[in-house]
Amino acid sequence: MLLFPAMTDELSPSPQFGTAEYLGTAGGDRCQFCHQPIGTNYFRINAATACAACADQARHQLAKDTHSAFARAVLFGVGAAVLGLILYATFEIITSITIGYAALAVGWIIGKAMITASGGIGGRRYQIVAVLLTYAAVSLAAVPVAIHDFAQHPRELQKKSAQTNGASSPDSLSPDSSSGADSSPVNQKPGFGAEMVRLAFLGLASPFLDLASNPFGGLIGLFILFIGMRFAWHFTASRPAEVFGPFENKPKPIG
Repeated sequence: MLLFPAMTDELSPSPQFGTAEYLGTAGGDRCQFCHQPIGTNYFRINAATACAACADQARHQLAKDTHSAFARAVLFGVGAAVLGLILYATFEIITSITIGYAALAVGWIIGKAMITASGGIGGRRYQIVAVLLTYAAVSLAAVPVAIHDFAQHPRELQKKSAQTNGASSPDSLSPDSSSGADSSPVNQKPGFGAEMVRLAFLGLASPFLDLASNPFGGLIGLFILFIGMRFAWHFTASRPAEVFGPFENKPKPIG
């Protein structure tokens, strides 16, 4: 299954069928890939007019979905997700502005990275991974933003956290409680690993937590996130490439 791009690499001595998608109409009697004149017969690669040599080359170069192609796509997708997360969080930290439309860019980056790494191969498993990575990158961006906000305003956030967890009770905060400070598991700080898991869980749930605290803004954010995930889904869809022909290249009537 292949993606034929919007243009052919004119600097390459041979057509790159694994990374090209034809858009537009045939230009005269020339092959849309090698741009050489077409003789008495021509072929079509999807909607693109092609010469016999390019059609034969396309049949041999049609990419196949393999484990290595999928693994490479996932690896590049994870890298793109990390990049998208960093860009998303950095912009919000620097500007203090939350722009949900950045989710569209994240979905585009991840989908483009995966389909490029796979050599134009797509399919349902590629789409599922791309969608999950897009959601994870956008939602987990809330974690570094929250850490930065905590560093800037620790007292305010500690107060809010205490109120949320019901920790403002004097009995729960007193070290002289009847249960004893040493024997109470509540007073024991969670380990680093447990805290990271907790932060990851809160990050993944952040779009829905925003919805609960701000229904209108949260709904808009979820909608934009959905569109970003659709971008990733579309980019990594399988696109069949078929070769048709030969057809007779009849001369155009004069007049």
